[in-house]
Amino acid sequence: MSEPGLIPNLIYVTGGARSGKSGFAERRAAELGGERATYLATAQAFDAEMTERIGRHRRERSAGWYTLEEPLSVASVLENIEGVVLLDCLSLWVSNLMLRGDLDEDILATADALIELQSRRGGPLIAVSNEVGFGIVPDNALARRYRDTLGWVNQRVAAASDEAWMLVSGLSVRLK
Repeated sequence: MSEPGLIPNLIYVTGGARSGKSGFAERRAAELGGERATYLATAQAFDAEMTERIGRHRRERSAGWYTLEEPLSVASVLENIEGVVLLDCLSLWVSNLMLRGDLDEDILATADALIELQSRRGGPLIAVSNEVGFGIVPDNALARRYRDTLGWVNQRVAAASDEAWMLVSGLSVRLK
């Protein structure tokens, strides 16, 4: 996937809901020697349905995964992890930061800090995010703000990545 012999530092994986992003990212982590990879999860279980989703994701991962759950301070946790890390996902991370009350410029600065940290961290990071720009323009200001802010975060991470992938109906398309 990368050039032969080169291990990518940052891999960006995007797509719509249920497109196969997480499964693709997990397989890519295994290809990078991530049999003992770290799964850095940003989801929060605010209701029964989300609790079930989180549980299903945990059950679907192989026993070799080490899971850390951090909804907000992703960079500070990432700083202390070596080896392959799968960050799933930027979409919920941005949502969590917005719900906490962070301003857009602060969220973008936090994303920039994450990218900068990854540039000097030991081991690949696979960052998963939803592509939210293909749909209709949302009918309310908060949803438009979320779409725009996540879109800007996605652009930054994709630009900094060594590999970028889009998943559509379970099929992967290499963007770079």
